[in-house]
Parts: sequence; structure tokens; C-alpha cells
Amino acid sequence: MPPTARTYQGTARNLALLARHLRRGGIVAVPTETVYGLAADATSAAACRRIFEAKGRPRTDPMIVHIASVRDLARVAVPNAAALRLARAFWPGPLTLVLPKTAAVPAVATAGLPSVAVRMPSHPLFRRLIRLAGVPLAAPSANPFGYVSPTSAAHVAASMGSRVRHILDGGPSRIGLESTIVDLRDPLRPVLLRPGAVSRGDLARVLGVAVAVPRRRRLKGARLAPGQMARHYSPRTPVVLHARLSAREAAARPADAWLFISRPAGRLAGNVFWLGEGGDLRPAARRLFAMLRRLDEAGFRRIHAERPRGAGIAEALGDRLERASAGRA
Repeated sequence: MPPTARTYQGTARNLALLARHLRRGGIVAVPTETVYGLAADATSAAACRRIFEAKGRPRTDPMIVHIASVRDLARVAVPNAAALRLARAFWPGPLTLVLPKTAAVPAVATAGLPSVAVRMPSHPLFRRLIRLAGVPLAAPSANPFGYVSPTSAAHVAASMGSRVRHILDGGPSRIGLESTIVDLRDPLRPVLLRPGAVSRGDLARVLGVAVAVPRRRRLKGARLAPGQMARHYSPRTPVVLHARLSAREAAARPADAWLFISRPAGRLAGNVFWLGEGGDLRPAARRLFAMLRRLDEAGFRRIHAERPRGAGIAEALGDRLERASAGRA
């Protein structure tokens, strides 16, 4: 039988042990404020390959490189003035910048592209671990490729426990959705590649220019950043996305789960679920992946999910639901 993972609390001794493991080319599941990641030395091609193997991740999907300080940015990327403005405004935090890469980052980490995706996370345990390891860490989400992202150490153990030996427990992810990704290779034409907690409006206010959104199209070959697949963040149970859901229809179709953004009024059937209680979508975003995992394990025939309305975090929440549904609407 394959070995099972060990979960570590964030003590000084445990962090030192995990940092040594990373310096030796190992992989460690780590907490971030967005989702849990599977980390390895971003400057080691062999270590990066271990992440791809553990996740079953295609080599055409680049990884995000995580740093502990803005001073470390120049080690892995070639920054420009726009990137430094965004870094000062939003780092540490859930924003990833795509920039030209340096020779320190091996081609395997960037899908062979001359660019690299970089961010500085705000989770204190993860940043301490990066500092102790002494190297930037590549860390895509700690789940089998394409499946629902993990937002707790228990999620990692459940889906990756036979593939990763070490899990650092930093509590539940505070945001619960992956980072915003913006392409800044051309600082005059920033492009939003993946929405997240840092909104398109937030980016535009700091940059002083509009941030474009590329048309979705079927991509061939290497992708510029993670999270570009049409089907991603997806449970095994089929997800169908709706503009609105009906609690009455849910009661008539008990074999399916019905996932509302906010709690519907009235008496509800046992197959009705919701992500939040009011108009604030941040708690809904934080609960999304845990709820999709719960419904996936419950044996429903399919999951009907409600599309959120609005900008900001609603755009990010809608993006994850759309990719989870793989276009079923």
C-alpha cells in the first residue's frame, strides 16, 4: 500500500523540517490564503517535475512561483513599473503577475514559455516556510489535476494522501478561490487571465488603464497561466449552471442537488444547499469548493448551481462555477 500523508502543525521545529525537505527536492502541501498548494523548489527542474507527477498535471499548464518578499521578484522575473505598482498595492495577497522569466526558473515550471507567473502569498506560515527554504516555491493547487481545489488540510489528505507525504496545516483558506492572474508582459495592455479576490476594477484603479479580458477559446499547446482550461475545478458529479434556481423545482427532483448562492426563503427540501446568507459574496466564495466536495461525495445524480450576479468577487465565483460545469448551462 502507498504511504499515507502526515499532517504537521506550524511549529518552528516542523517548519524547519519541511524546509529541509523542500531544499532536498521534495514536495509539501502548504496552506495559502487562496487554496492549499503543492509546493516544491521552483528553481529545480526535478522538484517541479515531482509536482506534475503527483497531480497528474499536463506539462502544458504552467505553475505559479511564490516568493516571500518583493525583493525576491527580480530573482525569478523581469519586473516593470506597472508590476511594481501592483505589487506595492496588493502584495502580500491573492494577485499573480505574469512577466518575462529569468534563467533561475526552469522551463518545466513555465510550460516552456519565456514568461513566469509570480505572487507573494499573505498566509504567514507559507511565507515563513518560503524564507526558511531559501528558494522560491512553485505551488499549484494540492489536488488531482482538474478536480475541486482544496481549502483545508483535510481536503488535501482526502484527495492526495497517497501522493504527498507532508501536509502543513494552516487552517481553512481565508479566501477560498485561487488568485487573480494578470498578464503584465506589456504594461500598457494588461490582460486579466483569471479573476479572483483582487478585481478587474481594483487593478485598473492602480494601473490607471483598463484591464482587458481575453475571449475564451479552445487553447492548443502551452497556456500562459493556470486556470485556463474550459473544464477545471470540477467535481466528478456533473454540474449544471443556471441563471436562477427554483426551490420548487428542487423539491420535485430529489435525486439532484440544488446549490443556491444565498439561502432561499421558505421551507426547503433536503437536497437544497446554499453558499451564503446575505448579499456579501465573500463567504460564498470561501465555501464554494468545500461545498462542491461535500455534494460530490453525497451521491447526487447531478449538481444544479446558481450563477452569481455582479462584478468583483462575483466574477471570480462565476468563473469557477462555469469551469466546474464545463459549459453545461
